[in-house]
Amino acid sequence: MQTKVAKENRSPADLIDLARYPILDLNGAVTRELTRHCRDQLDRTGACALPGFLTPAAVAMLVREGDSLAALAYHSVVTGTPYLEAPDPSWPNGHPRKFFEPTSVGVVAYDQFPGDSPMRQLFEWEPLMQFIAAALQKDRLHRYADPMGALNLAVMGDGERLHWHFDQTDFVTSIALRPSEAGGDFEYVPLIRNATDENYPRVQCLLEGSSAGVVRVAMHPGTLLLFEGRNSIHRVTPISGRTTRLVALLAYDTKPGTRSSKGLQMARYGRVA
Repeated sequence: MQTKVAKENRSPADLIDLARYPILDLNGAVTRELTRHCRDQLDRTGACALPGFLTPAAVAMLVREGDSLAALAYHSVVTGTPYLEAPDPSWPNGHPRKFFEPTSVGVVAYDQFPGDSPMRQLFEWEPLMQFIAAALQKDRLHRYADPMGALNLAVMGDGERLHWHFDQTDFVTSIALRPSEAGGDFEYVPLIRNATDENYPRVQCLLEGSSAGVVRVAMHPGTLLLFEGRNSIHRVTPISGRTTRLVALLAYDTKPGTRSSKGLQMARYGRVA
């Protein structure tokens, strides 16, 4: 089945709506305006969504591929803080640094995608990485060197969720493929903290249930989302129903050779490279 899926589109370019997003012409006026829009949105809100980046036919094909790979996903359940680190004992009880919530998600790792996988070929396609670099206003990007973490398919089923957290990377690139029947909303608070102010009181209010400032990003299949989550706390609300939520996660960095720690690999994939 995976080989049949791959043959439906021989080039990653065929997956993208190039009429709407002419990413092959980075010097063209339309694409320069698009990348300026992306950077402006990121600076103002921490996120930039490009709906319809993939064609409907491409989405359907990648969903079929995702369903064919979903059984390989490693489903983990961990409990952590929004800061993704063990809290220092000196923090008082009730502090955001000591607020624990569960996260549960299934992940298909990069090394589980076959070589003829259209999702893998899209991730490894140089023009896509060059466009994302331009949208982020980075001179150059590099694909993760991690054999498991470079490309992931997040597979979330009934009851699974991601708790409120800040990312430890500068940006995340994702492609929405299929929403769940209910729940599974991506929510975030734009730029709730910065390099000089953790804004603990506002984070505390959020963790206690306040919805002030929370932005919900509707999940439309085919949307490319650029998200700078280091300073924008975010979560995925609990999934309900039989339909799994599918999101592709494409990992890039501004420096070459980026790999996950063995501890993170074990927690996320149940094994180490």
